[in-house]
Amino acid sequence: MASSTIAKLGAIAAERWGMVTTAQAAEVGVSRKTLSNLAASGALERVAQGVYRMAGAPTGMLEVDTIRIHWLALGGTASVIASGKSAAALHEIGDWLPGASEFVAATRRTTRINGVRIRVRSLAAEDIVFVDGMPSMSVERTIADLIESREDLSLVSDAVAQAIQRGILLRPNRLKEMLEPLARRYREPSGAALMDGLSEAVPS
Repeated sequence: MASSTIAKLGAIAAERWGMVTTAQAAEVGVSRKTLSNLAASGALERVAQGVYRMAGAPTGMLEVDTIRIHWLALGGTASVIASGKSAAALHEIGDWLPGASEFVAATRRTTRINGVRIRVRSLAAEDIVFVDGMPSMSVERTIADLIESREDLSLVSDAVAQAIQRGILLRPNRLKEMLEPLARRYREPSGAALMDGLSEAVPS
C-alpha cells in the first residue's frame, strides 16, 4: 500500500519539481492524513501548507525554489503568473535581492501565505510563457513590469543586457511598444529610445 501510494505521488511530483500538493494527492486517492503520516516517516517533507516534497528530490536555486513552492501553495494554476522580480528570477536575468514572491492574476485573490504578493492584472496571451512548467511573464513583459514598478534602472539594464546576451529577448519591438507609455517618465521621447538607454550596458 505504502509503495503504491509513493508511486502515485512520485508520478505527480515528477512534473512539479519533486513536489505535490494536498489537492493533487486527493485526486489520486491519497488523503491529508496519509500525507501527514508519510511526512512523519520521512518519505515526504512538508515545505508549505498543503505542499510536500518527495524525500530525496533535488532542489533548485533557493529563490526559484521558493517561488515554485508559493505558486503551488496558491493552487498551481495557469491563472496565477509570476511577475516582476520573481519572473526575472525564473528567466535568470538581473541581480535582485531576495524578496516576496510576486504574481499577477486576472481577478482579485487574497492569501495568508507570508512572503507572497498578488496583483490584479490581465495579460495578453503573447506576454505569458512557461518556464520549466511554471507560468511567467515573458522576458519582454517582465522588463516592462520592472520599469513600471520603478525598480532601479541600472539593475533593469543589467537584466536587459543578460537577456540580449543569452538570446532570450526575442521580441524587441514588443518591448519597445510596452515601454512607450513609460518613456516620458524617464524623459525619453519614445519606447525605442528608453530601450536603447537600457541596452547601453550590452557589450558591442
